[in-house]
Amino acid sequence: MTTSLKVATVQFEPTMFEKERNIARLVGMVTEAAQDGARLIVTPEMGTTGYCWFDRAEVAPFVEPIPGPTTDRFAAVARTHDCYIVVGMPEVDPDTNLYFNSAVLIGPQGVVGTHRKTHPYIAEPKWSAPGDLGHQVFDTPIGRIALLVCMDIHFVETARLVGLGGADIICHISNWLAERTPAPYWITRAVENSCYLIEANRWGLERTVQFSGGSCVIGPDGAIEAVIDAGDGIAHAEIDLERARARRVFGESVFEQRRPELYMELPTGTLGWNPLDFFSLYGHRPLPPGRRSRVAVAQFAPSGDVAANLARIEQLAATAAREEGAELVVFPERAVTGLDAPDAVRLDGPAVARLTAIAARHGIHIAVGFAEDDEGTLYNSAVLVGPQGVIGRYRKTHLDASDHNWATPGDEWGVFDTKFGRVGLLIGHDAAFPEAGRVLALRGCDLVLCPAALRGKLAAPHAGSAVAQNYPIPTGADPHHWHLMRARAGENNVHLAFANVIDEASGYHGKSGVFGPDTFEFPRREAILGEGEGVIAAEIDTSNLDTRYPTNVVRRKDLVTMRQPHHYVPLIR
Repeated sequence: MTTSLKVATVQFEPTMFEKERNIARLVGMVTEAAQDGARLIVTPEMGTTGYCWFDRAEVAPFVEPIPGPTTDRFAAVARTHDCYIVVGMPEVDPDTNLYFNSAVLIGPQGVVGTHRKTHPYIAEPKWSAPGDLGHQVFDTPIGRIALLVCMDIHFVETARLVGLGGADIICHISNWLAERTPAPYWITRAVENSCYLIEANRWGLERTVQFSGGSCVIGPDGAIEAVIDAGDGIAHAEIDLERARARRVFGESVFEQRRPELYMELPTGTLGWNPLDFFSLYGHRPLPPGRRSRVAVAQFAPSGDVAANLARIEQLAATAAREEGAELVVFPERAVTGLDAPDAVRLDGPAVARLTAIAARHGIHIAVGFAEDDEGTLYNSAVLVGPQGVIGRYRKTHLDASDHNWATPGDEWGVFDTKFGRVGLLIGHDAAFPEAGRVLALRGCDLVLCPAALRGKLAAPHAGSAVAQNYPIPTGADPHHWHLMRARAGENNVHLAFANVIDEASGYHGKSGVFGPDTFEFPRREAILGEGEGVIAAEIDTSNLDTRYPTNVVRRKDLVTMRQPHHYVPLIR
């Protein structure tokens, strides 16, 4: 099996009701890419027919089985040029007469495999059924290839399933809209699974819907290796599959560090019922009322001196309360005890007592990381304190390589009911695992606090797009177009407060921020501390109108509710 190959993404605007024209144009573009040396060529979702169909009756003249006449035409190109092609098309199952929004992988010998879109967007139920073929990885002479279709990738579970299945490359075909592309979710799925992602998106206007273009090749580190902004086009990239097979995120072997025994909620649908009813069932732990609050994050580099760190924490806490109106301040991982050879302290010791005193003095709550000593066993922990004392403690469950030198992993999640809403705690490297934030969301968290000491690239800029969008969707340049923690917040419909260490010389680049619960809400409800030490705050809202139904996205969990958990059992094995 080769480890280095040339790949291509095709961006194309199909025309509804002109299937033959669309196929002819796609065959021509795929042939051009193959003649330029591409061994794997990816084309957009529903590229053969267009996307915005009213119902089954309207799309019926354009569906066909797989294999069928359309796949035969692309197979001829694959055979002639010894390449592999991904095509998006409406499929009919001859046995059931059900229609599916499908991606098909075609090679020199014909159809290799099919993926039927498992997570439908709002348009699919008008004519197609949810996919029933699972999330497969296809072994080919050019690598292990997985297919996902558009909305599938909103859900952390789909890319994780194929990542765990050994995918070198995720071929993601889409009709993506409503944001500037390459989309942050595309980048996030490549990064968290340390694999290549070839994105083929359409562009143009169809039945009032503006599609975003931005087709690209994304590396395992999230780098955009080739991109098309607007218009029909082909982009090529040379990729090295050994980079994907290393399976390293921020330098860590994340697949080996997973904790499946802690992910048992993943195959469940805790939000299939009204969450206000579900979480109050039997009177056990109903969701707290919630409220509007000001939450701040503090960014600094702790030293090895506990007293000095506590003094700095108080200084920043006072600034956050006085200048930002903050009621809750999150500090970095091990901010109390320092990062190197930490001097561990007890939960019931003077350092944590000092934190409570700081909280009382400034009328705030504090979440902060520390190295904990519990009768000689050391943990990388975080504590949430208020003026009345300790509210809760969480012990980091996903240890990185430096933690393994001294710390014992925690074995339970930290979820606490407060006046700010239901609060979950993560620590640094935990957030590299999409499963962690998802479990907290499924447990009803409104707000996730993440003290962190993460090295590496957590954010990336965008130079701006020529694709027109409806106001207020941004199209201009953005220094923080992608931020891993914004993706974590949006994919779980939670507010997320992320406080990272800033120490450029040691590889800690900060990028602390408070992020909102809806990825596609513009202007964004967030605040990012782009550089230097300091504090920054944003308002969060975990309240609900006076009704028994959820009226706030953090309670409704609009995206999380659309999960298809029957597919996710492999994630807990």
